[in-house]
Amino acid sequence: MSAWYLTKIKYTLQDEQGKQKAVSEAYLIDAVSYTEAEARLYGFVASNIPDFQVTGITKMRLQEVFFVEEGAETWFKIKVQYVLFDEKTQKEKKVPYQMLINATTPKEAYELLDERLGRMQDYIITDVNLTAILEVVPYESEIEEKIRTGQLKPMEDVIESN
Repeated sequence: MSAWYLTKIKYTLQDEQGKQKAVSEAYLIDAVSYTEAEARLYGFVASNIPDFQVTGITKMRLQEVFFVEEGAETWFKIKVQYVLFDEKTQKEKKVPYQMLINATTPKEAYELLDERLGRMQDYIITDVNLTAILEVVPYESEIEEKIRTGQLKPMEDVIESN
């Protein structure tokens, strides 16, 4: 079962004046283990940043990650409490959930999440917090990755070569 891992890297960047500047970045990686998260991080970042250090990998407890296609690159962590009625005790029970969504502002993040959750169940959005996450890397199977990167040949090319 996969989980979300918050990974952090650090590298040195030279600015226009020639000064060295330390840069830290955070990425959210969907992986099965810490080892796979680190390997996927290296595969994702190494093509753009040749010399970097992994400074941290922590498991992030998220129940849902929403990707808004036309959304911004800013990620917000939102705490939601679902209100459930316990039949045995005859009381309402609040169950906390953590979700992530990309948006421009906290207000937009709130509205986008509210739209996606709909009215199927009672819930309360309690917190909307800006994160330092630069990019979210969802899990892709090898075939999906080959399709995305264009490594698969069209069927007619395979048939012609035989």
